Amino acid sequence: MIAMAEAMTEKGYVSTTVADVLARAGVSRETFYQQFSSKLDCFMHTFDAAAEILLAQVGDPAATDGSPYERFDALFTRYIDTLVAEPAFARLFLVEAYAAGPAAIERRMALQARITDALVEVLAVESDHGRFACQMLVAGVGAMVAVPLVNQDLEALRDLRTGVLDLVARTLC
Repeated sequence: MIAMAEAMTEKGYVSTTVADVLARAGVSRETFYQQFSSKLDCFMHTFDAAAEILLAQVGDPAATDGSPYERFDALFTRYIDTLVAEPAFARLFLVEAYAAGPAAIERRMALQARITDALVEVLAVESDHGRFACQMLVAGVGAMVAVPLVNQDLEALRDLRTGVLDLVARTLC
């Protein structure tokens, strides 16, 4: 799965072949197909692993102390730190899911919904308007991190923090 993420960082989902994954992983085609039924199957398993890494690194929103803004700041900082620490996995679920097709996009949207639910909890949002604002924030951040991930500009990822925190302070807290 690491080989899949790394190959896609270099070539993108569409141009990545099973042979690329095999070469990076140092395994035979037979070994690959004992684990996965196709490139897409490998992608989906890797997507799920990447999502679990992200969610584990960000942590439990309920376990974060402070005001809603302070909780958001702590969680968002860990989110950005995780993207910087795991850029291949980050690119996989934030960028390449769209190239992998409808099943991957559905999986991406389900993850986005989980993140939105956590954000609603962190910010103590109670209104439909606030929930919609959280959905927009999650979608917007997902779109904004795509270019730095594709360009492998990890500093630009870090630079997003200030603007996002300002937006949250002005609109949701």
